[in-house]
Amino acid sequence: MQAKKRYLLVSVGAGLLFLVYLWGLQIGEFQQQPYQYQQFPQYPQYHQQEYQYYHQSQPQPQRSPSRSPRHWPESTQLLEPYLEGGEQEEDSPQLHHQHTSPRERRAIRDNIYKNKRCRMETCFDFARCQSGFRVYIYPPQRGDEISETYQKILTSIEESRFHTKDPTRACLFVLAVDTLDRDQLSAQYVQNVRLRIQSLPTWNDGRNHLIFNLYSGTWPDYTEDLGFEVGQAMLAKASADMVNFRPNFDISIPLFSKDHPLKGGGIGYLTLNDAPPSRKYLLVFKGKRYLTGIGSETRNALYHIHNGEDIILLTTCKHGKDWEKHKDSRCDRDNEEYSKFDYQELLHNSSFCLVPRGRRLGSFRFLEALQAACIPVILSNGWELPFSEVIDWRKAAIIGDERLLLQVPSITRSVGRDRILALRQQTQFLWDAYFSSVTKIVLTTLEIIQDRVDSHVSRNGLLWNSLPGGLYALPQYSTDPVQFPFYYAILGKSPAQQFTAVIHTVTPLQSQISPVVKLIIAIAKSKFCAQIVVLWNFDKPLPPRNKWPSTSVPLTVIEGQTKTMSSRFFPHGVILTDAILSLDEDSVLSTNEVDFAFIVWQSFPERIVGYPARSHYWDNSRSRWGYTSKWTNDYSMVLTGAAFYHRYYHYLFTHYVPASLLTMVDRMANCEDILMNFLVSAVTKQPPIKVTQKKQYKETMMSQGSKSSRWADPDHFAQRQSCMNAFSRWLGFMPLVHSQMRLDPVLFRDQVSILRKKYRDIERL
Repeated sequence: MQAKKRYLLVSVGAGLLFLVYLWGLQIGEFQQQPYQYQQFPQYPQYHQQEYQYYHQSQPQPQRSPSRSPRHWPESTQLLEPYLEGGEQEEDSPQLHHQHTSPRERRAIRDNIYKNKRCRMETCFDFARCQSGFRVYIYPPQRGDEISETYQKILTSIEESRFHTKDPTRACLFVLAVDTLDRDQLSAQYVQNVRLRIQSLPTWNDGRNHLIFNLYSGTWPDYTEDLGFEVGQAMLAKASADMVNFRPNFDISIPLFSKDHPLKGGGIGYLTLNDAPPSRKYLLVFKGKRYLTGIGSETRNALYHIHNGEDIILLTTCKHGKDWEKHKDSRCDRDNEEYSKFDYQELLHNSSFCLVPRGRRLGSFRFLEALQAACIPVILSNGWELPFSEVIDWRKAAIIGDERLLLQVPSITRSVGRDRILALRQQTQFLWDAYFSSVTKIVLTTLEIIQDRVDSHVSRNGLLWNSLPGGLYALPQYSTDPVQFPFYYAILGKSPAQQFTAVIHTVTPLQSQISPVVKLIIAIAKSKFCAQIVVLWNFDKPLPPRNKWPSTSVPLTVIEGQTKTMSSRFFPHGVILTDAILSLDEDSVLSTNEVDFAFIVWQSFPERIVGYPARSHYWDNSRSRWGYTSKWTNDYSMVLTGAAFYHRYYHYLFTHYVPASLLTMVDRMANCEDILMNFLVSAVTKQPPIKVTQKKQYKETMMSQGSKSSRWADPDHFAQRQSCMNAFSRWLGFMPLVHSQMRLDPVLFRDQVSILRKKYRDIERL
């Protein structure tokens, strides 16, 4: 009997041990997939935010190093199932990978993303960036074939202010190997990438490397298989899947075609006050329909909500070599209706554009909708939206659920006209700021990484999601939006009530009757003048202090170290006011003129406000831009010889403009004023402001025969013509905007008593 009891106890103990063993195996498998299970609860954040956006006002979200879990709202409103409820379930594997088992998908993920827990804090060497954020591109190896698209990416980096040719100074490394297309069936697929990158001297398992990719995986499953291990390298990837996306490490970029321009790019199709906000169609789509395989479910079901009136959703199965073998009963009817509508006509006459997933999560329809001011309605479960780390897509798109397609019409119809206009305006801002060219996509990627590296001086959400955008708002200048000229209205602030006069001097101080002395005296009498700064860029020694006039405001004389033309816009620390009055030494301005121009500038702090105006035109006979100084009612530039602007433009001019252009300006001793106008107009997309017309231009105030006058140089005008074209090539477009607006004082030139006029001296000039 005792033997039987012992046998029973041993059997029970062995069974318990076996159960513990099985339990341990499941725990181990769970721990191997922490990222997958962390991500799905966070997936609905876009839907949650979209819902909240329509039902209550939300503060601007702040970026954080890692995503925190979001809680589901308590509301039971009708819209909740479409925008949120359906997202509580994990996307079914059948939707994403219909031809692979969970174990096979896990093996692919583990093979490619062995460092899927990578974050900046764990897989990036910040010590490499102590000398600044510099990007190094490996030299191409023998036999490397680079696609046109990847060459655009490399060119964008080489022409940026981040590029370095010295690998020892680099913070970030970019491959010369083309990794954009990793579809093994593609003609652009590059062989032996793994061996090529592992042989690089500074590869170091990918640490501090950035890899660009547009297409991953191949038919029939289109997984995220790149054919090589990324290691600890960051991925700038299109169609990024949230399951594999590493927050605060990888970057989701848009899918763009090989025809996407290097610079400039097509303009948007909506002005800031375009009305009415609604268009002929409510919702449109025109594209391929996949009869089988991944990405087929949503597009196959679009006919359920197509009504042929204000909802036009057209698909065709007439693509591929063997489409007729697989066509279904709807193919012929769909193909016939598909040919009746022009895609561009639909795109530009609809309020909303459906952006369903294709074979991959992203599609070209996304950027096409943004450019056309057609609000994207995104149906692509699990897609990490482009630059989602910094862009608040609630303000420009509606993010839906593929499984709740039938609710899309009611959702779009519920959006008010004022909200439609706001969403469309935001699509235009985002298109122009970050997506209109390859250069902007690449620079946005690099700026995001730089913000991570220098997290103490990174941009906040307002700078990224408001005009003029993160590429023009450099956080190294300030992380406080109120220090920039673009956000006064948004923040309810006004610029300071004082200005600093900065006088550029290139001739000797001869006597107390010199033009610069008269100018200093007139400027100092202004009640708004806080200080006067004289930039001494003459080769002769600096005159003693007793040679300068005594003034009621501080007078500071700075001797330029380089004595170049571009140095007049250097951001000197002595300049403390928001407003700068930029002056040439030969400018002739009265105190009344200065006061009036400053009052005008306070209403337009982001623009150049001043007196001498110039214009540009397109010369058809020579196929180039021309420069003119003819006295007309039309102008596009206000020269900085007598103009107000915000001091931030000094910083932007010095740190944003390529060194090659600054060198050209210094070599010619010309065009620095034109370059400043190009920069400000590129940022604001608006013309400068001209104030009261003067009968005299500043260049006529000096003797034309004077050797010191650059206006007497016969090559001066020809140089300015060349500058116009060089500057437009840098930007990829012509930023200058024509205007016919001129602001005069109240009662200017009116036949009333002079005693009733505030600025009495202006009319005598």
